Amino acid sequence: MDAVPPFDASLLRRYDRPGPRYTSYPTAPQFGVDFGEAEYRACAQRSNDDPIPRPLSLYLHVPFCISPCFYCACNRIVTRDMTRGAAYGLRLLREIEYVAPLFARDRDVIQLHLGGGTPNFLRPEQIGELLQCLGRQFHFSSSPQRDFSIELDPRTVNAADIAEYAALGLNRASFGVQDFDPEVQQAVNRIQSVAETLAVIEACRAHGFRSVNIDLIYGLPKQGRAGFGRTLDTVIAARPDRLAVYSYAHLPELFKPQRQIEAGQLPSPEDKLGLLQLAIEKLSAAGYHYIGMDHFALPEDELSVAQQRGGLRRNFMGYTTHAETDLIGLGASSISAIGDCYSQDFRELPDWEAALDAGRLPIWRGLRLSADDLLRADVIQQLMCQGRIDIGQVEDRHDVDFPAYFADALRQLEPLAADGLVEVGEEAIVATSRGRLLLRIIAMCFDRYLQRPQNQPARYSKAI
Repeated sequence: MDAVPPFDASLLRRYDRPGPRYTSYPTAPQFGVDFGEAEYRACAQRSNDDPIPRPLSLYLHVPFCISPCFYCACNRIVTRDMTRGAAYGLRLLREIEYVAPLFARDRDVIQLHLGGGTPNFLRPEQIGELLQCLGRQFHFSSSPQRDFSIELDPRTVNAADIAEYAALGLNRASFGVQDFDPEVQQAVNRIQSVAETLAVIEACRAHGFRSVNIDLIYGLPKQGRAGFGRTLDTVIAARPDRLAVYSYAHLPELFKPQRQIEAGQLPSPEDKLGLLQLAIEKLSAAGYHYIGMDHFALPEDELSVAQQRGGLRRNFMGYTTHAETDLIGLGASSISAIGDCYSQDFRELPDWEAALDAGRLPIWRGLRLSADDLLRADVIQQLMCQGRIDIGQVEDRHDVDFPAYFADALRQLEPLAADGLVEVGEEAIVATSRGRLLLRIIAMCFDRYLQRPQNQPARYSKAI
């Protein structure tokens, strides 16, 4: 793939419509409450019975934050009561003890991620207790390629904490920055200095972390080219290995914290596109490769290398270099992807707690994928990660006649092809350079669940 996707503002405006981010297919709104603990157990057993069982990825969700960020659309609980972290950690230990015996002990854990919320709401010793429990219950891979990562709030972590995380085996960190402009920070209630952020990034490097990721957001209130440009320059100078530059989706009717944001302070659609263009230009000039879906990485980073080699994958944790793993989610609202099933823990903390206290797995809902789901998931995965669909490979893997099976999708691709977003050939469907910023618009053509009545509202964020 080309490192720099061309920017066409008129094209982006025309295709700026709601759609999934495709961290899974089918997406979470398709999960049903008829999938529960019994289905989860059966799914885990089938995954063990595979001739060559997959390695494992673990995701632990810590929902607590000490202050509300007004742009946030995550499942989190705002509190300054640190004792809630200890109580939550004890129940996480219980969930680990319930879930781990369902998976064969010889399956390596190659990837682990602590997300939130704010995982460092838990003290380092509490995180250490969780990791030690996981290490006893699962088999941690000894591969130098294993990824054990954590999301950190630079405002509430210090160099001593970083040293403890490194000693526990964590080797990747992700930091939320969003924007360093003081007026923007005030408008979204996230005051965060450049100095404290750079200090914890430097601490990660000093203590041997293999990779650092920084998250930015464009489209926030009071954002402008000058201020966002300074943020980009500061971040580029820090040289993180990866960046995610997300589009802010203002949906106050769905996410209560966003009601604190004054809509009149948001950039116009035109100005918002200008912020995206600025990010692409500056990051590309600094040598970052565009991976897809708002993600950038240095050319030597494992994401860039995996994409070049065809080994990049996308799951509920985003882009990953570990292609074939079963993902086990732990913690309130966490999502698992095991074999041919997706499942999700109870979203509301009291429901999650009650299930564990009753000795049950806290499964709220899920889905066992049909043959059609698996086929379309394969197609969308190829497109989102490699920017192309290998038609022959799909036909061989799923025993279908691609043009016949996807006749409707191919018709939907015609106007996109006319606009130069995609090239449809006999051997492959390929997103063009112009189409790389609109991968999910192309993927939506293959999404059977989007064929809904016109009066049914979409609940996805906009593409740009």
